[in-house]
Amino acid sequence: MGTYTAKHVPLAIYSPEVNKTFFVYGGTIAEDKRHLLCMIGEFNHKTEMVSKPTVVLDKNGVDDPHDNPSLLIDDEGFIWVFISGRGSKRPGYKYKSKKPYSIDAFTQITEEEMTYPQPRKTVFGFFHFFTKYTGTRQLYYETSKDGTNWTEDKKLAAISEHEGEKSGHYQTSSIYNGKMLGTFFNRHPNGVPDKRTDLYYIQSADFGETWTTADGIKLKLPLLKKENPARIIDYASLRKNIYMKDMEFDADGNPSCLYIRSNGHEPGSKSAPYEWCITSWNGKKWQTNVVTTSDHNYDMGSLYIEKNDWKIIGPTENGPQKWGVGGELAIWKSIDKGNTWENMKIVTKNSEFSHSYVRKPVNFKNPFCFFWANGHSHNFSKSALYFGNFKGEIWKLPYDMKNDFEKPKKVN
Repeated sequence: MGTYTAKHVPLAIYSPEVNKTFFVYGGTIAEDKRHLLCMIGEFNHKTEMVSKPTVVLDKNGVDDPHDNPSLLIDDEGFIWVFISGRGSKRPGYKYKSKKPYSIDAFTQITEEEMTYPQPRKTVFGFFHFFTKYTGTRQLYYETSKDGTNWTEDKKLAAISEHEGEKSGHYQTSSIYNGKMLGTFFNRHPNGVPDKRTDLYYIQSADFGETWTTADGIKLKLPLLKKENPARIIDYASLRKNIYMKDMEFDADGNPSCLYIRSNGHEPGSKSAPYEWCITSWNGKKWQTNVVTTSDHNYDMGSLYIEKNDWKIIGPTENGPQKWGVGGELAIWKSIDKGNTWENMKIVTKNSEFSHSYVRKPVNFKNPFCFFWANGHSHNFSKSALYFGNFKGEIWKLPYDMKNDFEKPKKVN
């Protein structure tokens, strides 16, 4: 759960100015304690060393990884850590580094209601997708020119089937060329996340002033009705659940979404098959293809699109804990824009623990192309952090650090 959830985006950013990948995660005070620390570290691509992490915020006894952080680096190099809260009971926070490109110390900027933070740097300023529990789980956004002064929270979606019913959504978002912001999301009938279904997409190229569908139909926000132009697939009528994982734009600005489609929320064979799906806009229409299957709704990987080279890295292979979250990691590749997929390489084998929540750094650079945590799928266990590249090479971050900088251990 160190790199949980799929709705915390992004968790890592490569900065060419200092040739470092900065990354955040949920840590703890000891291997036998469930006490959340919101952590940040850095990998130096020149020295190939990783820093001793900094505790940005001790969550003071919280044992829930829903409070994990996400990350943004502004134009001046200041590092911003957006720390998730949980509904109105536990607040979220924004923290700013005291020096550019430095993780040594941070200053608290805000305290607010905010869950699942998804901040992005745009040419216009800071843009932030997030969730508030105003109708169970409703989608919002806010903007800022400087990171300190923010607009009022603006509601994106609160879709319900009938008047008076609760609403809920989970989303995954991204940005194209510093301007185009896009988000895919599902809906929770009557606010029940165990029934999450239907797939929607909206985008904005003017800092959230106007929103459209992929083919340019203007939308009035917030979206309130389940049948609207933003809906791509009516999965409810097919009695399918969907679980959001990642999204990416291609070189032409066309969006694609990675998600798992299943027959229900219950783990095990009852909800199988757990299909890894890609739904993509090709400039004229939406198309959906199945990549592979795994064995849990919460298996999570990342999508990479570079011209005609599309890749997915995730726990698609059966792991040591059957029907549990995670498994063994594999790299999948498509050379025909997501229509067909090939298992290019199995990255981990014969693991003691499962691997999951594989995260994509913004502007990723070899060898820190993805990173993740492992752990026992069913029982409380020690967890380690790893990163890897598309050759299938992986490194394990040191669990106990005696020095300020140490070399990660190559494990395959």
